[in-house]
Amino acid sequence: MTELTTARPQRPHLHDLRRDLGTTELANGLIALVFAATGPVAVILAVGTAGGLSREEISSWIFAVFFLNGIITILASWSFRQPLSFFWTIPGTVVVGKSLDHLAWPEVLGAFVVTGVLILVLGMSGWVARVMSLIPLPLVMAMVAGVFLSFGTDLVGAVRSDAVIAAPMVLAFLVLSRPGALGRWMPPVLGALVIGAVAVAVTAGFTPGTGPILSTPTLQAPVFSTSALLELVVPLAITVLVVQNGQGVAVLTAAGHRPPVTFATICCGIGSLLSAAVGGISSCLTGPTNSLLVASGQRSRHYAAAITCGTLALAVGLFAPLFVRLMLAAPPAYIATLGGLAMLRALQGAFVASFAHRFTLGALVTFLVTITDLTLFNVGGAFWGIVIGLAVSKVLEPDDFHVQTPA
Repeated sequence: MTELTTARPQRPHLHDLRRDLGTTELANGLIALVFAATGPVAVILAVGTAGGLSREEISSWIFAVFFLNGIITILASWSFRQPLSFFWTIPGTVVVGKSLDHLAWPEVLGAFVVTGVLILVLGMSGWVARVMSLIPLPLVMAMVAGVFLSFGTDLVGAVRSDAVIAAPMVLAFLVLSRPGALGRWMPPVLGALVIGAVAVAVTAGFTPGTGPILSTPTLQAPVFSTSALLELVVPLAITVLVVQNGQGVAVLTAAGHRPPVTFATICCGIGSLLSAAVGGISSCLTGPTNSLLVASGQRSRHYAAAITCGTLALAVGLFAPLFVRLMLAAPPAYIATLGGLAMLRALQGAFVASFAHRFTLGALVTFLVTITDLTLFNVGGAFWGIVIGLAVSKVLEPDDFHVQTPA
């Protein structure tokens, strides 16, 4: 992974965006947003509910991670004319969930604030980019493959458990993926989304219930306790800088982009501080969402999909209670199938980038540790997969560090 050292591409004009915003870009932006607003939101809901947070606090959290990161996504993607989608650290959310059983919410907010400051300082120093450049891309992509693997297995599981909904979606995806005019007229994942929605309406019913519609973000005062800072700051920073940003940078690099690592880190620091003010967890350059944005279409137009995603994220943030209620009303098989189909090409690309040339043994170890989800010191398997895989490559594949990757 390398820092962006060339001149920044010229910012697009409005007429450029209108030209580049086609059906594929709209579909990729929508699917990326649907992914972010389904499973990852469910993690926030589960953590917040188990941690005793009020409905207002959870609503404010969801507003922060969608609305504020949506603004950052739009500005960054426009500025660099490439997809730079920012949301929140999902493994960090899991870490926080384990801490809420013994830490008060204001103490957790204090850790969010300090984590944001740490990320911002590291980004401004430029140190993060130099460290990330030392991690071979195949190892990071092996970690990405390990993280994404569950999308493929969940897809198979959905077809087995609820074929009435999942099978028509898979069939629509296969038909639209074949070379020909159909796939150009309607992107395969969008077709699966529509067919699946019809199947849900016909077979499973849809009863979202009632409740509030608009989000109510509230300023929340942090408490800085030594125990919370020691327990959360370093793990949260690792999940942002190494796990999540590492995935995001690797995915975008593999797609032919040159993501600005230092700039992205600074954005994560700023987004984390803003989110913490209203009860949201740290921002990051996401791997899965950016994978969906670059899954198809011309590379020069991927930024338009990211702007679409960011714009839709603003709406989700404003209408978070309504959106989440609708999302939770859909059958699990629908979400699992849609996510699996959307991530299929990304998973394929991650495997190819991991095992095509160098560091193949280290990549294999990284993949195995990641899917095992080895957890040490409250840090999950994605991080330890990189650490252990890098150690294996250093010992057993030293020559690969001195060989240029084939074009």
